[in-house]
Amino acid sequence: MPARDTGGETQLSIAEGVLLGHAMAARVADGLGLRAFFIKGPASVMQGLRQPKTSVDIDVFVSPSSLEQMLQGLRGRGWRERPVDPDATTFPKHSVTLDHPEWPCCIDVHFRFPGMESPAADCFEVMWANTDYLELAGQEVRVPSPALGILVLALHALRSPQLPACRQELDFLAGFTERQSHAPAILEIATATGSLAALRPFLEDLLPETTELGWPQPSAEWRNRVMAREPGSARLIAIVQAPWHDKPKMLWRAVFPRPEVFLSGNIYADMSLLGRLLQHRDRWARFLRAVPRILRDLRHPGG
Repeated sequence: MPARDTGGETQLSIAEGVLLGHAMAARVADGLGLRAFFIKGPASVMQGLRQPKTSVDIDVFVSPSSLEQMLQGLRGRGWRERPVDPDATTFPKHSVTLDHPEWPCCIDVHFRFPGMESPAADCFEVMWANTDYLELAGQEVRVPSPALGILVLALHALRSPQLPACRQELDFLAGFTERQSHAPAILEIATATGSLAALRPFLEDLLPETTELGWPQPSAEWRNRVMAREPGSARLIAIVQAPWHDKPKMLWRAVFPRPEVFLSGNIYADMSLLGRLLQHRDRWARFLRAVPRILRDLRHPGG
């Protein structure tokens, strides 16, 4: 879709914004002397790791120590951080999302990746060592090598393996991995980043039968991410697992969430008294509809 002219102002399409946003974010990082690379998105399609699709945001990865510098650089260009749920216990943070009033897409600045259990700084070094250059929007940017790209996409899909789109992506990645013989390289990166446990459902059947490997157990964070399939289930799991002295406060916040919870889903949410009451009603309706599935998942977390 080409850019649209609205009253003398040219408005970017989402596809154009995503491509140009990669170049813009790369220039910001380069100008600050930061190492940054881009995951998922159009680069993965160009590398053949994904079937053609239009990305709606930009995913840039920086080291944890560079996160604030990168955010400051983007703020200087008019980007602003979106509200987030303040509950970092239920939802451990791995990225910061920014938007811009003149851009049709968001930027997710990643500083860690769910499923990678090694220290975030160590993971970044391993990932950086497995990046290549690719030209996007007339500029060379860093992107994952095919093996790292497969690992990242597989971990992303394995968070919700019950969804048809995620199953389709995992099947596509498995076929690509077999054709290109990437399994040994993926295994090496997964071992170095501590992602063997999370990646096991994808990688195990792709390795040679002679491979002897002790698969570690997934972390509680990863198990909870995979188990939280329905609205409200992540909070319920966190409350069940929390120490008794933390449960009352967590229950209170679950029943009466802060405004940021609503704004994190929709920055244009109506925060008037009536608007918040309606959002509470809708939130509880979604939760009650999901209760039977939540209970089944809690009883059979692997199902």
